[in-house]
Amino acid sequence: MAAAGWLSKDVAVIAVPVVTLFLGLLIGWLGQRSGFCSIGGFRDFFMFKHTRLLYGYIALIIGAFIGFLVLSLVTPAAFENFFWLLHKGLMPVPGAPASLTVTAYIVLAIIGGIAVGLIGVLLGGCPLRQVVMTSEGNIKSLVFVIGMCIGAVAYTAWIAGFGVTLLKAVGLA
Repeated sequence: MAAAGWLSKDVAVIAVPVVTLFLGLLIGWLGQRSGFCSIGGFRDFFMFKHTRLLYGYIALIIGAFIGFLVLSLVTPAAFENFFWLLHKGLMPVPGAPASLTVTAYIVLAIIGGIAVGLIGVLLGGCPLRQVVMTSEGNIKSLVFVIGMCIGAVAYTAWIAGFGVTLLKAVGLA
């Protein structure tokens, strides 16, 4: 029994980076060929009632969920906590830093999501679109991608830390 657990983690160590690289290249190629943009999809839907880009966003969500299900069947040890919410209810997320509650994670995700959404609207595209445009040689998108990386570090180090302190002070974390 122990050998089977070791084997599945050993397979995951090799398979996950290879599958991630392959899927990253495939998603990047599809994003470049289709002009995919999640923020543009919502913009086009609300302003012009066009759904072409919005269908891509919905397909991305469904594809990600199906991908997680398939990979959890291939390497179950790597995804042992995938359905933790269904089994344990609203408890701290397993393996998460600071043992935050689900409410705290939702609040922090909303703060980060609003920031990414506002910046994406102001710049005219979602982060995936900006990365694709960077690979096409767009210097403005390169500046955005560098800023996105710096912003992710700043959010993780300071804003989320302040949010955790605030949520713990009001009893939500």
